[in-house]
This record gives sequence, structure tokens and C-alpha cells, in this order.
Amino acid sequence: MPPNRTYPRTIQAWCMYDWASSAFATTIMAALFPPFFRNLAKAAGLAEADATAAWGFTTAGALLLVAIIAPFLGALADHTGRRKRYLAGFAGWGILATAAFPLLTSGGWQTASLLFILANLGFAGANIFYESLLPHIARPGDIDRISTRGYAIGYVGGGILLAINVLWVLRPSLFGMPSAGFATRAAFLSVALWWALFTIPLLRRVPDPPAAPTSADRAPIAAARRLGETFREIRRYRQLLLFLIAFWIYNDGIGTIVKMATAYGDEIGIGLNHMILALLITQSVGIPCSLLFGRLAGRFGAKRSILLALGVYVLVCVGGYFMQSAAHFYVLALLVGTVQGGSQALSRSLFGAMVPKPKAAEFFGFYSTSARLAGIAGPLCFALVSRSAGQSRLSILLLVVFFLVGGVLLTRVDVRAARETEARPGPASPGGL
Repeated sequence: MPPNRTYPRTIQAWCMYDWASSAFATTIMAALFPPFFRNLAKAAGLAEADATAAWGFTTAGALLLVAIIAPFLGALADHTGRRKRYLAGFAGWGILATAAFPLLTSGGWQTASLLFILANLGFAGANIFYESLLPHIARPGDIDRISTRGYAIGYVGGGILLAINVLWVLRPSLFGMPSAGFATRAAFLSVALWWALFTIPLLRRVPDPPAAPTSADRAPIAAARRLGETFREIRRYRQLLLFLIAFWIYNDGIGTIVKMATAYGDEIGIGLNHMILALLITQSVGIPCSLLFGRLAGRFGAKRSILLALGVYVLVCVGGYFMQSAAHFYVLALLVGTVQGGSQALSRSLFGAMVPKPKAAEFFGFYSTSARLAGIAGPLCFALVSRSAGQSRLSILLLVVFFLVGGVLLTRVDVRAARETEARPGPASPGGL
């Protein structure tokens, strides 16, 4: 824990990485890249539903790759104690891949798919090390507040750059750009620059926690051995494992909505300008609502607050099935904005409050794996249903299952028992799967 006088600066620097990386989540993953990708696919001869399915398969493949390596990355970080170095490496990887997006040519959707997978690997890998720092820099009573604050700051940062990018795309001539297509490619480059610039505060001001005591083996060998031990040990943390399964399922639905919303909207004929403005509404509403969820968690608990958010997501999915117009898209974007940041921030902080601190990066590797595995099933099911049905409305309705099942499992998680096990290593907590 940093000294008291440096504590606020450390927290602010940590939160600024959410500001930095959220530009990738908003402009690339949610707003501009899915329709851009679909246009590349349609230029190569793919039908509307097949172009949407191709994007679904691409996101599923990207998340599968992250899920495979995430636990190893966490174990490696715990062994070496070099979380910031690995964060910088993966962020740099993602930044370079994103900077290459403007070079994509018409019809080259396979190359676009590969570049997105590489960029997403950098984005997700860096987030493992970023999130694993949270239990080390936050006092126990502050963890929910700091996690939601990070998401709120991320909404501000991602929203500001998205607003700039929207102006470029909608009014390119005002900025000396020849076309909306040129502005879109310039927006991709701006994400890479933004991400790089605002990663610097974390690298300068947030201290690395010490490495966990391990053998004298080389780091990769020790990390692999440590990973195997964690697979065996995590069964002892039964409530934590149950939470991971619940999170795996409900976050599947959240991630699919984020990644497929503009692709689905583009398919049913909603204009890109309407979809981008709706996403700006999501960002704007998400700022105060993320902070509000931090207060709700303080009063009602993180678990109950997450369950409230999952109920709103069920309404979003049902509304999405019947969506016909841009006005409907705006309403659903508003609803998503009220719960998206809060649900994800409180999931992160609830997990962080239950994990054993000496294994924080390793266990956050499992957490990240849960998130990425969750992300695989949703887009994959979305793509398969879209392809078989010839349109994507049933795919939206299918996501209700993820929120209902994940919510039911979350109600069974005994947070108090999990915290007692973390504070008093020994026999497994009562209850279980």
C-alpha cells in the first residue's frame, strides 16, 4: 500500500488507464469497427446476415485466444512481480495493431479479422495486469468505490474521443478530411495515439506489488507450475469458483451486446450516425450511473446491485427483439448506459474482495478467462443463429438466457464465506457448487 499522501495520486493514475483503454472499447469494439468490418465483408461478396456472422466469429475467435493464455499471464505476473511491464507490453501490442487498421483495403475482411484479433489480445492481456493491481492499491473499504470510479473515468475518456470521432465521420469537411471513410480510418489511428498517451500515468505512478514467493525456476517454467497449482487450489475457494461461473454466464450476455449492437443495427437498416449518437448517450449516462452503482453497493451490497443490473439487461434483450427504428435504438442505448459500467465494475470489485491477495494476478487471470470464455459463447451463438435464420432477431432474444441463468447462480454466492476463506486460509468455505 502506498503512503497516505500518495494514495490519491496512485488511485488517479490507476483509473487513468480505464480512460486510456476505453477508447478501444468504444470507438473500435462498439461503434466504428463492426460496421466498417461488415462493409469490408460485403465488398467481398458476403450477404448481410453472413457479414454479421463473420463479425461474430471474429470476436469469438479473439476471445478464445485470450481465454487460453490469460491464466498463464496471471501466473507469470505473480511469479515475477512485473505487472506493469507486462501491461505495457500487451498495451503496446494492441496499440500497434490498432494503428494498422487504417491500412485495411476494401474487401480485405480476413486481414481485418486477423488485425482485430491481435489488437484485442493486446487490449485484454493488458487489462489482466491492470485489474490485478486493484486489490494491492485499494484499501478494503474503498475497493467498490475505486473500481466504479475507474469505469466512470473510462466512460468519460472513451466518450470524449468517441464524440470527436463522431464529428470527424459526420462532418469530415469541417476538419479538412475528404470523406467519411477517411475520417473513420483517422479515428482508428486516434484510438492508438490516445491509448498510448494516457497509459503513461499508470506506468509512472502506480507501484508494482512484490512478487509472490516461488521457486527459483525460470519465470515461464515457474509460471506454468504455479498455474497448475492454481487449477487445483481454486477448488478450495468454492464461493469464488461459483461466482466465476455466474460471471462467465451473465458477462457473456453483456459482452455480446457491446460487440454485436452496431453490427445488428447496421443489418436492420439503422444509420451509422444514429448508432454512434446512441452510443454517445450510453457513454454519457454511464458516467453518473457507474458512480451511482458504487453508492448502491455501499448501501445494498455489490451482489444485489449486480442482480438489479441483470434485470435491466433482460428488458434490453426483449426490447432489442422488437426494435424497428433509430428511436428504439436510442432507448435501448439509454438503458444499457444505466447498468453497463456499474455491473462490470462491481463484478470486478466483488471478485477482487474475495481473492487471496498474494495470488491476485493469477486469480484475475482466471477472472479474465471467465470474461473471455463468456465472450466466446455469446457471439458464437449469435453468429450461428443469424446464419441459420437469415437474420439476427432471434439471436438478441437468446441472450435473455445468459442473464437469467447467471443471475440465479449469483444469488447462491456467499460473499461473506468467501471473504472469511480469503482472510483465513485453510479448509474450504461452507457451501459450494
